Amino acid sequence: MTLIWIYAILINGYGFFLMKADKRKAVTGKWRVSERRIWLVAAACGSAGVWFGMMRFRHKTKHLSFRLGIPFLLAVQAILTYFYMVN
Repeated sequence: MTLIWIYAILINGYGFFLMKADKRKAVTGKWRVSERRIWLVAAACGSAGVWFGMMRFRHKTKHLSFRLGIPFLLAVQAILTYFYMVN
């Protein structure tokens, strides 16, 4: 059980800092982090970190797929986590 929590903290931290890095690269005009990588991290249970990164850095908030998709993915992952913890 402890490994699951360590994984959750690491993947969400990575998602958060991935959004920070992509925002910084967008502002400075450098090579960007692919949206595919962001979605993969979010799908790998890092959606909370990606969402907090979106809100904190105001990044990808105009993209409808991110505005709706990341919170939806977060809700699904929260429900699955709840059922995993209960059983």
